[in-house]
Amino acid sequence: MALARYGAAEMTPTLAAAFDRVPPDRVALIERGTPLRFGGIADRARGLAGGLSALGLCRGDRVALWLGNRREWLETLLACARLGVTVVAVNTRLGTVEVGDLLRRCEARALVLAPEAGMRRPAEELAALEPAARATLETVIVVGDGAVHPGLAPRVVAFDALAAGAPLGSIDAQPDDGLVVFTTSGTTSRPKLVLHGQCGVVRHARDVAAAFGLDAGDTVVLQALPLAGVFGFSQALATLLAGRALVMMESFDADSAASLMRAHAVTNLVGTNEMLDRMLDARTETRPFPVLRFFGHANFNPALVELPAKAEARGVRLRGLFGMSETLALFAIQPEGAILERRALAGGLPVSADARARIADPESGALAASGKAGELQVRGPSLFIGYLGDEAATRRAFTPDGWFRTGDIGIGLDDGGFTLLGRMGDTLRLGGYLVNPLEIEQVVAEDPSVAACQAVERNRRDGTRVIAFVVLAPGAALDEPALLARCRAKLAGYKVPARIVALDRFPTTDGPNGTKVRRAELRAMAAALR
Repeated sequence: MALARYGAAEMTPTLAAAFDRVPPDRVALIERGTPLRFGGIADRARGLAGGLSALGLCRGDRVALWLGNRREWLETLLACARLGVTVVAVNTRLGTVEVGDLLRRCEARALVLAPEAGMRRPAEELAALEPAARATLETVIVVGDGAVHPGLAPRVVAFDALAAGAPLGSIDAQPDDGLVVFTTSGTTSRPKLVLHGQCGVVRHARDVAAAFGLDAGDTVVLQALPLAGVFGFSQALATLLAGRALVMMESFDADSAASLMRAHAVTNLVGTNEMLDRMLDARTETRPFPVLRFFGHANFNPALVELPAKAEARGVRLRGLFGMSETLALFAIQPEGAILERRALAGGLPVSADARARIADPESGALAASGKAGELQVRGPSLFIGYLGDEAATRRAFTPDGWFRTGDIGIGLDDGGFTLLGRMGDTLRLGGYLVNPLEIEQVVAEDPSVAACQAVERNRRDGTRVIAFVVLAPGAALDEPALLARCRAKLAGYKVPARIVALDRFPTTDGPNGTKVRRAELRAMAAALR
């Protein structure tokens, strides 16, 4: 949808072609202190593409990628991009139920995993899946030396052996082929599957590189955000297509990140405000990161109200951002010359000269004047192709004149930029991801003791967590440890509630369209909990 609107396929190469143009002798990745050059990454990707082709994978197929931040993630992406195969990005923190749903809906023919990744053990999680979740899975590709049970799929092969095969020199993909699928939460109980095309990703990477100054000769970027999320993915692709180096972190740790920043003279970094706060606390120097040009931040923890002044007092210049799964992250960035009060806010100017933002009245659809709040709507070459398997949801996401409805409330500014005020709905932002509260509520409400559940977020300095409020079934007693154990078994760790609290009834309001739960009141109750 977005590709046709902007004619991107005629002017933008495939990802593999764009990557092949980067000088091969430059350093692409620094992984565990070892520099890896573009030529070596490209050679391995060509070998892997040949191996995947020999397994029968071809244009239009899908490969799920269940890895942390390591070279194999990017090599798989590049190999699939060469073939025209779509990568399904799997968050390593997802639980068994979530991964099974993702594999089933995407109909993945192959899955790349390491036996252990982050807080999860993917091989064990995969073995626990219902057979229906693995119905289309023909091949499991194992990264590293760990062993996995051969019964996980009809075929289990080693990543390194596959990458060492005969390389595929040709590029079978077309610029308008699907490249990557990310998951997001919408207004239904299941995460949406957001499909981005090759040329949209390549164009956006080039626009981000120009807007962020990544093409400067001394650029070094810390890759602390997960590649499996749109935030980390957008930074990584922009850096690599600019021909610059990523310092890889398989998972974020504030002390390690702060040390890597200094050891490798990192000049650019995007992340959450909570990440920056922890990194600043990890160093005692007045100016801990002297060559950092700016920190592009997402305000995922609203409780850190003092961070902007604290960061700038220690030499870290903040610039707010905007992006989401459907637009790709880093869609907009606050102007370099703006005052701190603006730069600290989410939003900014679109990074693409072909992108636009506007504010509309959410009820009438009429465009709002500058300075007036309304629904943020955007358009541009980085917009997604559509929701995989859900054409109706794709159509609903766009206005009749082709603008994407973000579901955010914002204010438009005279310079073409905007500032973000918050979500129109009740989507939660947890662990750097947007989460539909229904995902959590349904798991809690599956317990026979629970009649109904409402999940809200609580923001505190030590992080954002979920508080789940429940109304119990008649005669039932609250067993909070058991309900939390149920959540830990079925949900990613960042979705597990910090507390589950029983109420006699939810606070509600009767309106013309029925009874609604007053979630703002629940959030106030959550904030007051000890």
